[in-house]
Amino acid sequence: ALEPALAEVGPGGLAVLPLPAGGRMAGACLIGWDAPHDFGPDERALLTASAGLAGQALMRAHAFDAEHELVATLQRTLLPRRLPRLPGAEAVARYLPATAGLEVGGDWYDVIPLPDNHVALVIGDVQGHSAGAATLMGQMRTALRAYAVEGHPPDVVVSHANRLLLDMETDLFATCAYVDVDMEAGTAWCVRAGHLPPVLRHPDGGTEIVPAEGGPPLGVQSEADFPMTPIRLQSGTVLALATDGLVESPDADIDVGIDRLARGLAGADPGHLGLVADALLTGARRDDDIALLLMRYDGLAVRPLRESWTVWRVPEAVRHARRFTRRTLRAWGVTEETDAALLVVSELVTNALVHTEGQVRLDLTLVSHRLRIAVADGSPRTPVKPPSIGWEATGGRGIYLVEALSAAWGTLPVGGGKQVWCELPLRG
Repeated sequence: ALEPALAEVGPGGLAVLPLPAGGRMAGACLIGWDAPHDFGPDERALLTASAGLAGQALMRAHAFDAEHELVATLQRTLLPRRLPRLPGAEAVARYLPATAGLEVGGDWYDVIPLPDNHVALVIGDVQGHSAGAATLMGQMRTALRAYAVEGHPPDVVVSHANRLLLDMETDLFATCAYVDVDMEAGTAWCVRAGHLPPVLRHPDGGTEIVPAEGGPPLGVQSEADFPMTPIRLQSGTVLALATDGLVESPDADIDVGIDRLARGLAGADPGHLGLVADALLTGARRDDDIALLLMRYDGLAVRPLRESWTVWRVPEAVRHARRFTRRTLRAWGVTEETDAALLVVSELVTNALVHTEGQVRLDLTLVSHRLRIAVADGSPRTPVKPPSIGWEATGGRGIYLVEALSAAWGTLPVGGGKQVWCELPLRG
């Protein structure tokens, strides 16, 4: 395939130079002369040495490109592939790698659905631009998600992540902003660890930089304090979290960049959140990675009805739990599936009292013609269905009964223990 292109090369003289590198050939170099040319010993030595240097440079360039592609693929893999659908809200995210260099950074974001219509919004930035920063980013994102799903409050989640990073004994640190949003109440708690504060766009178009008190970056101080700041959300409010790559520049203070972000939010149409994110990134400097996370809070169309009962460890505990359930369902106007609900409550409460220690709590939730029954206890062990039950067995049928009566059931980690839940569909 190369022959036609090389046919006219070097009618007066031709040097064919292999390009050696690492014990193999990286390629070949052809140098041709139009006029007759004689190759002396010095020129031969120069061409041979140049070919060796060119081969080494070519191999290093290939290796550098392969390493950068590997790290970039690693970073893309560690970021969320898609954001979850949220009850009463919409979230979009954008990530732009830096173009000033070939190394990737450690910016990340995450949206974590939590029980009881809560959602955690997370954004962070690991120091540096390297494969180590990208790897540490993935570790911190996984750790924060795990601590959040365990049911810890926001300040405890960030504190645990801080101690974890210190235990890794790495030279890198990370900044982070963590916001826990209660979709039912329209409230949120914000925790900052050396990161930019959230920016709010209110329904009337006004913007606000949340005055959230912050703690130090993660991985810097072992006994750091991470205070929580309350945030009130009205229907139509847009909450923006960004990394410093979006607002920081060498020729302007970071506060100027945050004000610019707030002005961009004020002039945007919150009904098209994806277009808002694209507009905020238009014209952004690319000296550093950029991560942007936006959420528009709409509020739940139907607010759930909730009631809770602390089950005391007394001989009549299950009877009291059944009576509380019957009284609650009667107050909510639920007249069907009451027998199934009472049986499920009996089984779940009995299992918690028999197999765990400490406090037991019964939670009832009614929303959209679905009754959710949940029993929380202090044991992290998930109940397991016995593989088989003989006719003479005196126990082990509880989970089978719960599974047969409910449309869905499962367990959730809650503050060091667990919550066993099930849902019963009700006819409208």
